[in-house]
Amino acid sequence: MDNVCEEKVFNAIFNSNSKTIFNYIYYKYGNEEKAYDAVQEAFVKLWENCAKVAPEKAKAFVYKVANNLYLNVLKAEKVRLKYAEKALKTSSESPEFLMEEKEFKDKLDRALNSLPENQRTVFLLNRIDGKKYAEIAEMEGVSVKAIEKRMHLALKSLRAQIDGI
Repeated sequence: MDNVCEEKVFNAIFNSNSKTIFNYIYYKYGNEEKAYDAVQEAFVKLWENCAKVAPEKAKAFVYKVANNLYLNVLKAEKVRLKYAEKALKTSSESPEFLMEEKEFKDKLDRALNSLPENQRTVFLLNRIDGKKYAEIAEMEGVSVKAIEKRMHLALKSLRAQIDGI
């Protein structure tokens, strides 16, 4: 019987889930440093409670703990989704194209920031991380139908705000 207190079991749980949990917290709340801290602290809590958490429940435990830790950190902070700006790639693109591309990215950022947190999270987990609706539903603790509805509303809102999407 595997036990989360076994180093190889704990490492496997960490390796298979830490990146996705980080992305989940980051997409949901928009602060990379605090998301990283919440994920690290959640895995510390898992280790401290390893005898109480069954391996098949470890993933849900870490999601819940990371989310709760982040909520505690937030309290009165106003949250805004931030993106790390990619370094401008040197290319043969015209200055007009690069300007239009930046304007489109700014418009997309504003549109994503205007989405309710649950719709933004679903959209980014699906479109950026490639997560399936069932996986997102498990992370959020809701039905697949709820995820489909959130995605539909997110796409509808984004289409209304951005031409050509």
